[in-house]
Amino acid sequence: MHDHDHHDHDHHHDNRYSDMQARVKALEMVLTEKGLIDPAAIDAIVETYETKIGPRNGAHVVAKAWTDPDFADWLKRDATAAIASLGYAGRQGEHMRAVFNTPETHNLVVCTLCSCYPWAVLGLPPVWYKAPAYRSRAVIDPRGILAEFGLQLADTKKIRVWDSTAELRYLVIPEQPADSDGLTEEALAALVSRDAMIGTAIVELSR
Repeated sequence: MHDHDHHDHDHHHDNRYSDMQARVKALEMVLTEKGLIDPAAIDAIVETYETKIGPRNGAHVVAKAWTDPDFADWLKRDATAAIASLGYAGRQGEHMRAVFNTPETHNLVVCTLCSCYPWAVLGLPPVWYKAPAYRSRAVIDPRGILAEFGLQLADTKKIRVWDSTAELRYLVIPEQPADSDGLTEEALAALVSRDAMIGTAIVELSR
C-alpha cells in the first residue's frame, strides 16, 4: 500500500542545465584529448560531491532534527526556512518539505517526469535517481524497488511516495537509530547517508 503525492511539473525548468552540461562535456573532451585532465580524476571528484560532500548538508539537517525538538517542529511547519537558517538554500528558489519516517510510515522521494532534486541539501543527484526505471518503478512498485536497494520493509509499514517538482523538493528525515541518544549531533550526522535522505535506505548504528 502506498500513497502517491503528485504535483504538476514544469518540464522546461532544468533545460538551462542541459546547455551547461553540454559545454562542460565538450570542455572535458578537449582537455582530455590534450592530456590536461584524467577522466578518472573527474569521475572521482563527481563521486565525492555526489556521496560525501554534498549530502553532509542534509545530514546536518537530519541530526539537528533528531537532537533539537524545536528545530524538528520548525522543519515540519516550514522546512524551507528551517533549512535556510543553517545556511542551505536552493539555487532556483524552490521550496523544501521535510517528510519524517515513523515506525508506521516510510517515505520515498522520486521525480517522475524529470530529475528535480534538493541540490542545496544533497548535492549532485545520483545517476539512478534520474533513470527512467527508478522514476517509474518507485511509483508503481516502491516496495520492490526498495528491496533492490537492499531495504526490506515489513508488509505492515506503509510506503508514501513523494513526487518532486521544480517548485517543491523533498528531504526524508529518517528514523533515528535505537540506542543512539547519547551521540553528539556531529556523530549522528556521520551516520546519515544520502540514500537515507531520499528514502532508499535507513540509518543504522555502525557495527
